[in-house]
Amino acid sequence: MLILNNATLTFETQQLAPFVSNIELTMLQPMVTVADTMLRQGTGAGAAYTDWLHLPTEYDKNEFARIQAAAKKIQANSKVLVVIGIGGSYLGARAAIDFLNEYFNNYLPDEQRDFPQVLFAGNSIAPAYLNSLIKVIGDRDFSVNVISKSGTTTEPAIAFRVFKQMLEDKYGVDGAHDRIYVTTDAKRGALKTLADAEGYERFVVPDGVGGRFSVLTAVGLLPIATAGGDIEQLTAGAAAGEVAYADADLTKNPAYQYAAYRNILYRKGYTTELLINYDPTLVQFGEWWKQLQGESEGKDGKGIFPATGNFSTDLHSFGQYIQDGRRNMFETLFRITEPVSDVVIPEMDADDGLGYLQGEKMSYVNRTASEGTLLAHVDGGVPNMIVELNKQDEFGLGQAIYFFEVAVAISGYLNGINPFDQPGVEAYKRNMFGLLGKPGYEELTAQLKIRL
Repeated sequence: MLILNNATLTFETQQLAPFVSNIELTMLQPMVTVADTMLRQGTGAGAAYTDWLHLPTEYDKNEFARIQAAAKKIQANSKVLVVIGIGGSYLGARAAIDFLNEYFNNYLPDEQRDFPQVLFAGNSIAPAYLNSLIKVIGDRDFSVNVISKSGTTTEPAIAFRVFKQMLEDKYGVDGAHDRIYVTTDAKRGALKTLADAEGYERFVVPDGVGGRFSVLTAVGLLPIATAGGDIEQLTAGAAAGEVAYADADLTKNPAYQYAAYRNILYRKGYTTELLINYDPTLVQFGEWWKQLQGESEGKDGKGIFPATGNFSTDLHSFGQYIQDGRRNMFETLFRITEPVSDVVIPEMDADDGLGYLQGEKMSYVNRTASEGTLLAHVDGGVPNMIVELNKQDEFGLGQAIYFFEVAVAISGYLNGINPFDQPGVEAYKRNMFGLLGKPGYEELTAQLKIRL
């Protein structure tokens, strides 16, 4: 186990022993050193999109203060904040809000919540979802944070049109201006132009930070702060990660060690990674992680396929496959040492077979389940690693975010790909634009309709 002094995150690899030898990790050190140089000195592919590397310590302090002020304003005048975005424009914020709050907090009545309800739109084109969300808002006061670097991405652009019209109908054009917050490119784009013309308060998606790395910018910070998250502590945790995960030496850097082990396992045929959790408040973190991993590594016919396992729930669905199916997967268990709250199993006379557990804490049962499952899967031929936070708070979350971000950068370079572009994402967009008849796509429209 590699533990950093005064750190909140530990990385454990004991259960990899049957699958990876120490010499394999040692032999990978020269390549990791090269990957570190490419990342730190900006000589690797995609270097223009590595500003996230020092974001926790070199962020815009003035904008940070404006984010905090805007969050307080929304908290004062709104019962709901609608966050409009897709992919990296919402996954990080949603993961953080779930991570930092009691699971059902976002569904409590207004009088039982200390902060606005945060709802997400623009992440699909399903009309029933949008109509349902509008019903949930009802007559309550609400504000909108629309997040898009270009402003022309179809899913959020449609949603913004709908909610912009709703705000103008409810509060008038001038009143709507006071409830629309735009997070977009600093210099260009349709949304930036609209925000300037209408006078919306505007925040920046930095040029050197790709969407999947943007949770520690205004993209994630405004929704998180509005929901009551302490974004100063979140940033401090990431800053601690920036220091902790900066050494190129594999024996001193758990994030690099994680990247190296992933690479070793991938070369041995373990092409699918499951990020495992044992708490529903961590489910959305897995969704954020899937985009970070999949969009960074899945290209050039290569890459580990990222998936999640929400245990113990999923053990009763595809747990059989994990235990006895094709041996092409490995697991990374992401768990918290100290639960936010606990339940003691009641003592009673009922003959339900639980007499041996009465008086125990559910957290003990949950952790024991995680350990028993891990050992069973290792015995079944599934390599396992553990990333563990000692507390489920903003500081720990910031450190975990940075851990996975820097790890995937090194992992991508080790696999010979650019971890900061996403050329494959544009293919579906082009086809969608063509089939929808967007001007400029007429030739493609004709081609696609013949194929269909």
